[in-house]
Amino acid sequence: MDPACLLTHPAIAPYASGQAGQHDRYDAVRSTTAALAAPLSPEDCQVQSMPDCSPVKWHLAHTTWFFETFLLARFDTSTPPFHPQYRMLFNSYYNAVGAKHPRPQRGLLSRPPLAEVLRYRQYVDEAMHALISRLGGNDADFDALLELGLNHEQQHQELILTDLKHMLSANPLRPAYVAPGQPALPPATDAGWTRYEGGITRIGHDGRGFAFDNEGPAHDVLLTPYSLSDRLVTQREFLAFIQDGGYERPELWLSMGWDMVCAQGWRAPLYWESDDDDWHVFTLRGMQPLELEAPVTHVSYFEADAYARWAGARLPREAEWEHAARQLSEDTYSARANLLENGHLDSRPAPGRNGQGGPVQLFGDAWEWTSSGYDAYPGFKPSAGAVGEYNGKFMCNQYVLRGGSCATPRDHIRPSYRNFFPPEARWQFSGIRLARDD
Repeated sequence: MDPACLLTHPAIAPYASGQAGQHDRYDAVRSTTAALAAPLSPEDCQVQSMPDCSPVKWHLAHTTWFFETFLLARFDTSTPPFHPQYRMLFNSYYNAVGAKHPRPQRGLLSRPPLAEVLRYRQYVDEAMHALISRLGGNDADFDALLELGLNHEQQHQELILTDLKHMLSANPLRPAYVAPGQPALPPATDAGWTRYEGGITRIGHDGRGFAFDNEGPAHDVLLTPYSLSDRLVTQREFLAFIQDGGYERPELWLSMGWDMVCAQGWRAPLYWESDDDDWHVFTLRGMQPLELEAPVTHVSYFEADAYARWAGARLPREAEWEHAARQLSEDTYSARANLLENGHLDSRPAPGRNGQGGPVQLFGDAWEWTSSGYDAYPGFKPSAGAVGEYNGKFMCNQYVLRGGSCATPRDHIRPSYRNFFPPEARWQFSGIRLARDD
């Protein structure tokens, strides 16, 4: 069964207001997670392929742990924990909550079995619906934590797919998560540039609607004139970088990047394989020939930076990217973007512009590396309590990515969204957009 057919929440969900809307949104997000896991066997859900990845079973439990720990334990003391050891077992990195099971050892947890984790989800779901009926819309702290928990789970929906892809790629059978084969792909648009005059612009979350704490506060930045490429870098273009010796030319690489190339033996993006220059790539649909007009994905910051230097350009700064994104209509960055609900689970060639100017693919397809380090905005204050560990403590040695990917839920992305990963990370759907100074 193709899990794309099981995704239940619409592009921009028309949820009712008040408690009814909260019940519907909670069910929609939780059922999407269940749908992503539904085609998998218990064995599939158990495996951990590297320390940065987590088993699907762990994701199913941890997202449930979040609601039990931060909402039920605070607002519903009459409901006992499902299991007293789960507070430790499925804690990720919240030191204020208490002890944690080591991340690299999550794949060793054969117990609890998947069936019990699914019962855990049901137990917490029933308690959460009762709590929504009592407090939803009547307690601002509860409402804020509920929305945080739902957005947290949406992040893990993408991680389920990227961690699963890494795990399946390690299997010599190269098993597919969904049925091989895709509909005919549209051609990529010709690459061009969109120029921006610069000046003072405002970026960051303005306080309306949900955002993570690292998206604010909104503030002014000064931009000098610049241009952005009209689309993402394609597999064909990145293949030309490889064929020109891009992985063998230290002058193209940052020092730490070149060290990674040498130490890890990088010669192509993650999941690319060559047999006498016949290139294939592992996808969630199994091994496939390169789709040359689709955006390249699964590249590190180091690879993105080296490619940009080879191309005579650079990576965008995150303020430049957000300034461009804020000039798009919501329809452009939601309904027309290649996001999770499209069901492709891979990048797609750039669509036609339909008479609209400016860049395409700013949202969906691939997270776009920026040259901006993941730092606090002026006036940033982490959320109060243990949830304040969500973002702020990671503001060191990471780079910002923007725009979402083919695995990002549609109602989860927005222009101010700041994703972040270490520069060597490759297992996410991360890609490249070029920028230049004008």
